[in-house]
Amino acid sequence: MKKQLPPGQFETEKWPILHTGDVPDFNDITWNFRLFGEVKEEKSLSYKEIRGLPKTISTVNMHCVTTWSKFDTTFEGIALRELLKFVEINEGVKYIKIYGYYNGDRFGYSANLPLEPLLGDDSLFVYRWKDKNHDWHDIDQKHGYPLRFIPPEVFYLWKGSKWVSGIEFMKVDEAGFWEELGYSMTANPFKEERYR
Repeated sequence: MKKQLPPGQFETEKWPILHTGDVPDFNDITWNFRLFGEVKEEKSLSYKEIRGLPKTISTVNMHCVTTWSKFDTTFEGIALRELLKFVEINEGVKYIKIYGYYNGDRFGYSANLPLEPLLGDDSLFVYRWKDKNHDWHDIDQKHGYPLRFIPPEVFYLWKGSKWVSGIEFMKVDEAGFWEELGYSMTANPFKEERYR
């Protein structure tokens, strides 16, 4: 994979842990993943159903708005396009919000993203990872276990919701958690789109 350090970033081999709010407990019986919004019919998937979906392995470069970049991390997970097979999206849907847990609310965190750039192998809901210093292992709770979204490297990593709980399909772009606090709606690290 091509290595390009975005402006204002430094390279690290570590995967720093950054999050706001508490770290949720996970119960594989009660956990579910909701697909809703501008769809013909909402769908909810259990943890067992999610883990039974076709797996994608992809190597991704991650860029955090706090200025670190980590190259060549390999993830195993479910490509977003696999989840699209469960719903019929209404005409005109161009955006999504990926929700995650925040302080007791399963849908307290969200990140807005355009849908089209997320249809490749580098747009994954991940549960395992490795790099040149680590063999395969599950992501830990502080990194978003049991399921965390990792966006393509053309987005800062805050768009990668932890402890994900669902996707809302939208016709109009809406600010997510950090965007409401003044962060960029588009978040391209190569253009240094950190804040609005």
